[in-house]
Amino acid sequence: MAIDKWGVVIVAAGRGSRMGTEESKQYLLLDGKPILVHTLEVFQRMDLIGEIALVVGSADVERCLEWAGCYGLTKVAAVLAGGAERQQSVLCGLRTLSCEWVMVHDGVRPLVTEQAVSACADAARATGAAVLAVPVKDTIKQVDASDIIVATPDRSALRAIQTPQAFRRSLLLSAHEKAEQEGFLGTDDAMVVERTGTPVVVAEGEYTNIKITTPEDLPYAEFLLAQRRTSDTGGERNDSDRTRL
Repeated sequence: MAIDKWGVVIVAAGRGSRMGTEESKQYLLLDGKPILVHTLEVFQRMDLIGEIALVVGSADVERCLEWAGCYGLTKVAAVLAGGAERQQSVLCGLRTLSCEWVMVHDGVRPLVTEQAVSACADAARATGAAVLAVPVKDTIKQVDASDIIVATPDRSALRAIQTPQAFRRSLLLSAHEKAEQEGFLGTDDAMVVERTGTPVVVAEGEYTNIKITTPEDLPYAEFLLAQRRTSDTGGERNDSDRTRL
């Protein structure tokens, strides 16, 4: 039986001031190619994916359209100018997709693997909504306004959330439109869906699915890419990439 194709919103409209570079972080070079291109290529390769909506800053639409052609990114169905907030950019991308199922992914997570994307998709198909996550390694402390520790959550119940996050398109679209109408801004798409009362499950993520945010992330990403190239699996992730929830 044929599997329905998925649509993907790739969000890359942010400036990323923590990187400390004049160029936005998603356009910095990683192994000779822009970080964003690496991200797009993961989804381009996957038979699961039918269409991609790329949301970028208004000044970057033209160059991203050129890259789509230069790098053979034929699944990029639209390159759109994003809004002032990430949530607005996601909604913009969602409205251009036609697939029954959709994912939202950060443009600066270029090391996500096809296995992780598929795992997230499978979990969403079974439940309606799913996100990638990994167990938190460090002890987490909750502090008050004076930086005094007020609580230590049980680490075994904590997860660090990643992307992609996967949903039935109608569910995610209605949740975003409701949030827009009510002036609600969430920290991720799962939060927007959670507030509608819909449960969101976590799927097994990978610690190597890093978000390139600060200067030290770039050489680590270079190292991970080099490690994958020399692995026996021909560039796919090692078993150590994966973590059990």
